[in-house]
Amino acid sequence: MTRCVRGLFVSATDTGVGKTLVACELIRRLRSLGIDACGMKPVETGVGEDGPLDALALRAASGGGDSLEDVCPQRFAHPVAPAVAAEWEGRSVDLVAVLGAFARLSARHECVIVEGAGGLMVPLTPAFDMAGLAAELGLPVLLVARARLGTINHTLLTLAELRARDLRPVGVVVSRSEGELAEADERNLAFLRAALGELWLGDIPYLDDGVGVPNRAIDLDALIRSLGLEA
Repeated sequence: MTRCVRGLFVSATDTGVGKTLVACELIRRLRSLGIDACGMKPVETGVGEDGPLDALALRAASGGGDSLEDVCPQRFAHPVAPAVAAEWEGRSVDLVAVLGAFARLSARHECVIVEGAGGLMVPLTPAFDMAGLAAELGLPVLLVARARLGTINHTLLTLAELRARDLRPVGVVVSRSEGELAEADERNLAFLRAALGELWLGDIPYLDDGVGVPNRAIDLDALIRSLGLEA
């Protein structure tokens, strides 16, 4: 197992929950503190004519200096799990290419923020999932959680799986990407926050187009301490 460049693996309790938003925000804020952070999206599915949009956002947040082939070495057209997309397209996910791209980025940068595809157990191949990739890269995991009903179960189950795989969770950021919450959802989040304790690292409000993440929404100081990074 590869150990350990300074960096972070961003996973989630669900798909479409805000991983790219969180990863880009972390990259920008780390760079603003003088930490040479870059982004990577090892595998992106649902790639259309405009290219891998998540990877392009990560590269832009990183300053645009890295090749797209390193930022996103594996791309598939169908918007499904990578293993499914690869089979559908008569291909396979090239893990050697992924690891090579990560090695090149980690040699050029102080901190690599790696965004997974979907959740922790999404398959890259029939026998290898996102949790396996995080372990192979030697990275701790930041979890992005959906704010809606069910988040207590999904979040705690994902954290339990991380620990069962000997992966270190550095914290949880909740994303309110689906809009304003009902009182029941707010009470659920209050329970989750108490249950997580120091693992609770942020709560991102619903954002209109073009509105940036408020600085107070993510406890960057706590995350930097957890990663062992110093500005």
